[in-house]
Amino acid sequence: MDYQTVNVQIEQAICYLQLYRPKANNTINDQMIEECHHVLDCYEKSINVVVIEGLPDVFCFGADFQELHDTMASGQIRERNPERLYDLWLRLATGPFITISHVRGRVNAGGIGFVAASDIVLAESNAQFSLSELLFGVFPAAVLPFLIRRIGVAKANYLTIMTKTFTVQQADAWGLVDAFEDNSKSLLRKHLLRLKPLTKTAITRYKQYVHKLYSPLQEQKSLAVEANQEMFSDEQNLAGIYRYIETGKFPWE
Repeated sequence: MDYQTVNVQIEQAICYLQLYRPKANNTINDQMIEECHHVLDCYEKSINVVVIEGLPDVFCFGADFQELHDTMASGQIRERNPERLYDLWLRLATGPFITISHVRGRVNAGGIGFVAASDIVLAESNAQFSLSELLFGVFPAAVLPFLIRRIGVAKANYLTIMTKTFTVQQADAWGLVDAFEDNSKSLLRKHLLRLKPLTKTAITRYKQYVHKLYSPLQEQKSLAVEANQEMFSDEQNLAGIYRYIETGKFPWE
């Protein structure tokens, strides 16, 4: 498959899925979402581990505001479909494989969704994390169910409200990151060696059981999708995003 937004490498029972939009700061667009779904459609029955990676300087920076701006500038009316992104994270969280996020550089907004949906999060020592949505009058509706499951309501609430960048050390202390090193590639190899003896049957049964313990992920989907659609149909929010792309100024400036 000739993918345009991801790179895929299969090594035995491991799928390396690299988010790859270097000219767009590794932001999320509809094509990236669909290509990630296609990769899982092709390989989830035969693999035991999915490793989500980004670029050396940016893991994923969230929604593609430039694409949203260009659509608005062209006068097109295009409905967002946040359900497909939520479903992708749900597959990473509950699918019959171990999901590892290997984070290098910056991860922001929707990029945190990939991280929070993962079973294991490994990072380089220079990684930085942020949720910037409230600066634009929106909030991470689809991210929060996964983030709350991982770090709890209070910490997820703080990160959302403060909108500031926090270090890998803080992410580790709060449970968003499981381990970090200067050489995160070596850290990843060590984890993969440890996971190698696990069978597909054992992984599948375990993930199914954990999903039943945390069934709210499925139950909260409709609420997250509805909130997302409402925010991104608000003309004031859209105008603020459009102005930011045009001028680099935040809505309050």
